[in-house]
Amino acid sequence: MPPRKPGTLLPIEAEILTTALSLHRAGQETFHGFGLAQAMREQRASRSLTAHGTLYKALGRLEELGLLASSWEDPATEGRPRRRLYGLTGRGIHAADGARVDQAAGRVPRLAPGPA
Repeated sequence: MPPRKPGTLLPIEAEILTTALSLHRAGQETFHGFGLAQAMREQRASRSLTAHGTLYKALGRLEELGLLASSWEDPATEGRPRRRLYGLTGRGIHAADGARVDQAAGRVPRLAPGPA
């Protein structure tokens, strides 16, 4: 993993946030890791996702930063394990908007202070 400069997002973190924002705006408040990976591939032809371990580590970092919140889903479907569901926080929505603007302008996505 490349070293993080203070106040910046790693490319995969910015990609996760912008994909999560598009899901959020489409009415999908929560998502699970595998579904997010599929959306990243479909929407952005993601190349930054080399392994699911990479995705889940980045999800964990974003949660530690307060940009995502997660919980375990209710065990409704038998025959498969429970999934961890993630959703953007208010601060995460603000950061995702900023990352989208930064990426469009060719800048490194930054973590701007935003609503809690």
